Amino acid sequence: MTVTSTATGTVLITGATGFLGGHLVDGCLREGHRVRALVRPGSDTARLRSLPGVDLVPGDLADAASLRRAAEGCDTVLHSAARVVDHGTRAQFQQANVTGTRLLLSAARAAGAGRFVFVSSPSALMRLREGDRLGVDESTPYPERFFNHYCATKAAAEREVLASGGAGFTTVAVRPRGIWGPRDQAGFLPRLTAAMRAGRLPDLSGGKRVLVSLCHVDNAVHACLRAAAAPAERVSGKAYFVADREVTDLWAFLARVADLAGCAPPGPRIPLPVSRALAATAETLWRLRPGPPVSTPPLTRYMLALLTRSTTYDTTAAHQDLAYDPPRTQQSGLRTLFAPAPETTNASPHPTAPAGTSADAPAGTRTTDADADAASGAAGSRPTARAGTPADAVTDAGTCPTASATASAGTRAEADAGPRPTGPAGARADATEPAAAPRPTAFAEALPLI
Repeated sequence: MTVTSTATGTVLITGATGFLGGHLVDGCLREGHRVRALVRPGSDTARLRSLPGVDLVPGDLADAASLRRAAEGCDTVLHSAARVVDHGTRAQFQQANVTGTRLLLSAARAAGAGRFVFVSSPSALMRLREGDRLGVDESTPYPERFFNHYCATKAAAEREVLASGGAGFTTVAVRPRGIWGPRDQAGFLPRLTAAMRAGRLPDLSGGKRVLVSLCHVDNAVHACLRAAAAPAERVSGKAYFVADREVTDLWAFLARVADLAGCAPPGPRIPLPVSRALAATAETLWRLRPGPPVSTPPLTRYMLALLTRSTTYDTTAAHQDLAYDPPRTQQSGLRTLFAPAPETTNASPHPTAPAGTSADAPAGTRTTDADADAASGAAGSRPTARAGTPADAVTDAGTCPTASATASAGTRAEADAGPRPTGPAGARADATEPAAAPRPTAFAEALPLI
């Protein structure tokens, strides 16, 4: 199935040097759009510079003047950049996720853009205390108390975006969760894969089957482009959950990824009460450390919730209003997950987003693989009745909890020590030798939040 926008024009993309953003660039170019990419000074732009039809504008979400320059002459804005780490002050999250979005909205409106698509997250609705939830839809209200600063500021930014629309300026939000796919070097799946390869990811399920919704990058890109092209009267001021067709058994899925990567699956299994106690202890010790928070605790209650709560999302509204029809099945996504990227340019491998910013969206193929996969389902997943039925839910709008599973509480994996060898899904080998006995886990290194 090929999806084509009703009109071509210039599209401004934030987060274009990241995972999702880079795929959004590809998707817009395929549809005949000219792309303008907002890039932070010092970021790796080699790949973007190699693509015909892409203009680079140096700037930052905190720099209103640079945003006005970037938005000038653009018809559509796809805003995928955000602070997506699990540590930092409220002020840091507020500046990046709320104030930055507000400045970009103002610049887009002043420049005469007609459409503003915000990449939000299901975490905007995540409550501190709740159990398993299946088939969550858009009628779910925002919580009175948010899980953390990331959740609170994504919700605040989303609400501001949806309230900013008006005549000639349509605003819409999409909520992909657990974005995964090729060229991801910093997301939840490559980090979890790196932890498995190092023998440092325990099974935190506690023996429970954890059903979640995930979203392949191709499907996330498809959703963003459909949101950019859907009739304004149908989508203006609305947010939509988007996910893969399949509901995923998270820990079985990770075992399948481990098999494809040639490494052992998560293990050993840790009882849930023990994991919860470790998470609470790690958070407390981290808060007592002197100085500002510059890294994520090795395990947090938020990470644990993402890995142990069953949460799936109903994509019926996106199916009806956006004509969302995910082109990529989980089985086909797994087949191509570790395949070498085609050498279409001489550009360096797709760079990761600057630390603490969201990456990109699927440079997805628009061709449906349903027929090829009709006879076999991905291990750990089962297809839903149709594209609009509850799908996945296990990471945060592109964020899947935990990755390192075993550094003593209070220590973190050495994430950036040395070169970053490419492994499964772009994961780098862990710098630390695996311990002989299971230890808590450097979840932080596997959990970019989207």
